[in-house]
Amino acid sequence: MRISKEKIDRIKEEILASLYKNSPKAVFTSDVAMSLIRDEEFIKKLLLELESQNLVVSVKKNSEGIDYSRRLRWRLSAKVFDAYNTIEKQKLQYDDNNHTYI
Repeated sequence: MRISKEKIDRIKEEILASLYKNSPKAVFTSDVAMSLIRDEEFIKKLLLELESQNLVVSVKKNSEGIDYSRRLRWRLSAKVFDAYNTIEKQKLQYDDNNHTYI
């Protein structure tokens, strides 16, 4: 079964939104896959693509500085995190009654 490019792009957007929701905490691939109800290998492939586009960053060490042997955690890159913050601030300042930004 093939998934269209549009649907893959939407899933990538969901991945970014999920990472933003959990930020600043870095989350494991399995946690992202579980929140999106998708296969871990598929999500890992998409996360690696997002990493090559500098949208996410892989965390290869635990909080004690020891390298993970088989797992990866993920977080948003600073550029993407700032973009999401800007969008969220605009949402908070939108007046629904007057349909204007405050």
